[in-house]
Amino acid sequence: MKFGSSIALLAFGLYNAVRGDAVPWERLDKNDALLLILDLQVGLFQVARDWDPTLYYNNIMAHAELGKLFNLPVVLTTSADTGPNGPLPKELLELYPTAPLIRRQGEVNAWDNAEFRAAIKATGKKQIIVAGITTDVCTAFLALALRSEGYSVFANVEGSGTYTELVRDTANSRMQQAGVQLVSLFSIVCDLMRDWRATPGAKEILPYFDKYMPVYGQLARHHAAAVENGTLIPSEVELITGNNGTIVV
Repeated sequence: MKFGSSIALLAFGLYNAVRGDAVPWERLDKNDALLLILDLQVGLFQVARDWDPTLYYNNIMAHAELGKLFNLPVVLTTSADTGPNGPLPKELLELYPTAPLIRRQGEVNAWDNAEFRAAIKATGKKQIIVAGITTDVCTAFLALALRSEGYSVFANVEGSGTYTELVRDTANSRMQQAGVQLVSLFSIVCDLMRDWRATPGAKEILPYFDKYMPVYGQLARHHAAAVENGTLIPSEVELITGNNGTIVV
């Protein structure tokens, strides 16, 4: 083989080694997952301009309640919360009054804080679910550091925010190239649940969706209403029956 060809093959191999799609598919496991609440502070909230503010606050709380829903260990951290970044929302803190809260006084990348690293390692978990403000700094810096330490990182794209959509997309691309899994809230919940018959399953998940994901909550409400008191209107039955008049399910 020519020397030039060897160099080309080596470069190709290195390229594939760092591509996000070169990372093997991995399922979230509620028994090996840790929920990380990263710098979702009331001051930093003001710079999350890539979301409608009302929707984004809902997203933050939905992310936070994942720990309660699936009984996951939770680690909270803030960046300089005595200054303009501000504290974590009161409602969020009340969810986890006894969880580790590492109040970083200077480190931008949370992984640079020894107390934070110790809190993560103490859980013994290898899958990290994270959301933070800002996406390009708080979330990305930590996600890249965790990947370099061998952790599997699942970045909740609906729970992180930054000041422009361009910056968000660039940060997400950077994380994805390092093997960070970019996932939605719905994806996280369904992967952790896996089966509607599980525990937590439909009984616990549907009220959560009704609160934080009304597009699915209203779907469930509509079905319940139809079963309880719904009647078919003209031609509606034909939409769900086959040519022989039997209902298609």
